[in-house]
Amino acid sequence: GARGAQCDIFRAEEPDCDSAPTDRRAAASPALLYSATTAEMASGVTVADNVITVFNEMKVRKAQVCEDDKKKRKKAVLFCLSQDMKNIVLEEGKEILLGDVGNTVDDPYLHFVKMLPPNDCRYALYDATYETKESKKEDLVFIFWAPENAPLKSKMIYASSKDAIKKKFTGIKHEWQVNGLEDIKDRRTLAEKLGGQSVITLEGSPL
Repeated sequence: GARGAQCDIFRAEEPDCDSAPTDRRAAASPALLYSATTAEMASGVTVADNVITVFNEMKVRKAQVCEDDKKKRKKAVLFCLSQDMKNIVLEEGKEILLGDVGNTVDDPYLHFVKMLPPNDCRYALYDATYETKESKKEDLVFIFWAPENAPLKSKMIYASSKDAIKKKFTGIKHEWQVNGLEDIKDRRTLAEKLGGQSVITLEGSPL
């Protein structure tokens, strides 16, 4: 049925490892491949309840919280597709808590970058703390990590499922698609996303 046809699409589009660079399949634009399967793929993916819970906890900033609660607050978290590719779930152990910062984590931004897998896609939420010339700010950033080295099938499924998770993350002002370490390792790139030239520090470090 449709599922079998879908599998055939993946097999047909996935370039063989020993293909010559001139192979038309290898040279095909990922954007074209994404759009071809968006309609079929997006319908099959659901977002786990705890993903939405984590988002809501990160989004709401309570003015009066005790120190213990503040330490448990998530600074950054990764989400991945479940093994059967049907659910978007929290990735176990891939998070930074506010209580970690200054203890086990010196630089939350660099620590976050190192959490991203070099050869597969992920979604992430990062709670950025920054300063402009006028004020101190905190903003939640939704990141779609799709490195060049990720398998084509993974890129296609993550790209077509992005809307499913984004729809649950209501009110997010900043979205960032990152295609490799070069795009994300310099914190100034994130600073530009947050406020252009007006940002003067990110996570307490001058730019």
